[in-house]
Amino acid sequence: MGQKVNPIGLRLGIHQEHKSIWYLPKELYRKALAQDIQIREMLYKKLRNAGVGDVYIERSQNSIKITIHVMRPGIVIGRGGSGLEMLKREIEKLIKSETATAQQRIELKVEPIKEPNLNAKLVAENISDQLARRIPHRRVMKQTIDRVMNSGAKGVRIVLSGRIGGAEIGRVEKLHAGKVSLSTVRENIDYAQIPSLTKSGYVGVKVWINK
Repeated sequence: MGQKVNPIGLRLGIHQEHKSIWYLPKELYRKALAQDIQIREMLYKKLRNAGVGDVYIERSQNSIKITIHVMRPGIVIGRGGSGLEMLKREIEKLIKSETATAQQRIELKVEPIKEPNLNAKLVAENISDQLARRIPHRRVMKQTIDRVMNSGAKGVRIVLSGRIGGAEIGRVEKLHAGKVSLSTVRENIDYAQIPSLTKSGYVGVKVWINK
C-alpha cells in the first residue's frame, strides 16, 4: 500500500507557505475554514478566464486580506477597478450571514503570475481543457512538457488516469522529463490535481513541476 504525502504539505515552511494565514478560537475555527473554502471556490469559478493560480487569505481582527495570483490581471481588475468592487460584494454576500466575521473589511489584492508554465494548477487546467476538447492525450502531454521545460523547470511529471481517449477500460498514462525528486525536501516542487470531465467519463490530471 503506497504511503503518499502531498508534495506541497511536505514542504510547508521550506518552499511553500500556508494559503490561509490566521488564528481563531476553537469555536470559530470551523466557520472560518468553511468560509475560506467557499471564497476560493467562488473565485476559481468566477475568474476561470483570468487563470487563477493561487488564492491567499489572511485574517486579522478587523479585516480579511485576499491576494489573488492570476495570469491575466486586467480581467480581474476590470475597467476603473469595477471588477474588484464586484468581487468584494460577492465575497461580502458569502460571509455576511456569519456573525463572527460580518464586520470585517474585505481587502482584495491582485498579483500577476510571471511564468504561467511553472504554475502546476494552471498547467493542469490547460491539460484538462484540451482533453475535454478531444485533443489526443499524448500530443497534449508532450507539448505541455516541452513548454514547461522551455520555461526553465528542472523537471515535470504528468499522470492521467481514467477513460483516456474514450476507452471502455480506465488506465493510467505517465510522462515525465528532467528530474522530479519528490522525497528530497530541498527540491521546490509545485503540485496540482484537476479533473477533466470528458464526454466519455472522468479523467484525473496530476502535474508535478520541479522549479
